[in-house]
Amino acid sequence: MLCLSKTRNYHCGVRDHAFYQQEHPLAIAHRGGTEAAPENTLAAFSAATQLGFTHLETDVHVSADGVLIAFHDDQLDRVTNEQGKISELSWAQISEARIDGSDPIPTLAELLEAFPSAFFNIDAKSDSAVEPLAQTLLQHEAVSRACVAAFSHRRLLRLRELLGPKQCTAASPKEVAMVMAAARLRSSPPTSPVDYHCVQVPVKQNGIALITKGFVKTVHERDCQVHAWTINEPEVMHQLLDLGVDGIITDHPSRLRAVLLERDQWNS
Repeated sequence: MLCLSKTRNYHCGVRDHAFYQQEHPLAIAHRGGTEAAPENTLAAFSAATQLGFTHLETDVHVSADGVLIAFHDDQLDRVTNEQGKISELSWAQISEARIDGSDPIPTLAELLEAFPSAFFNIDAKSDSAVEPLAQTLLQHEAVSRACVAAFSHRRLLRLRELLGPKQCTAASPKEVAMVMAAARLRSSPPTSPVDYHCVQVPVKQNGIALITKGFVKTVHERDCQVHAWTINEPEVMHQLLDLGVDGIITDHPSRLRAVLLERDQWNS
């Protein structure tokens, strides 16, 4: 049985998940976007939601005393006025840091509470963040409005184990490689459902194009979506949408919004 949308047919598995219940391609603000405020700050996420973005992307690390923070790097040095490895610092120490010298680092719990109607794409950046991430999503009853991702097959397997089949997850690097191989070989779709809901990839990797019509078709045959990251040029956004991608992750929310409005594909 198929669930019908105006843009494409999906098997019920994808469209039944709240994260995907939009008529048009998903517009996802990468770390909240960097146009109006520093990355991964409450101000950045707020600016994106004010533009009408319903989907936000962030990353998580865990402090030495177990606090899950929304932050990309494993060290404070690049974007804050403090230094040190997050896993070796207490939350009290981390909370003193200011991103770009102005904005505090939020916890994931703070983001979930500050934006109760937003959906979050969450990248677990370390093994130590896996169990705190699962606990936070369960405690805040946010499983239905999150998609979890990781650049580690082991981490994703553990997250799926902890959160259960209702949790939306992205494909792991190992699973992405299997999809890429299937696309090249034009293999038939698997007879049983895959364990992920979306495949999130860059346009190219090591000079090789990843997102092609064949790749998109292969992912869709697995009842999954294709999300492209991190796309900041309108011309590339148009090209990807023409190929049939289901979501775009961007540092420039206003540009993506303008492109989708131009195409009459903005989820208002």
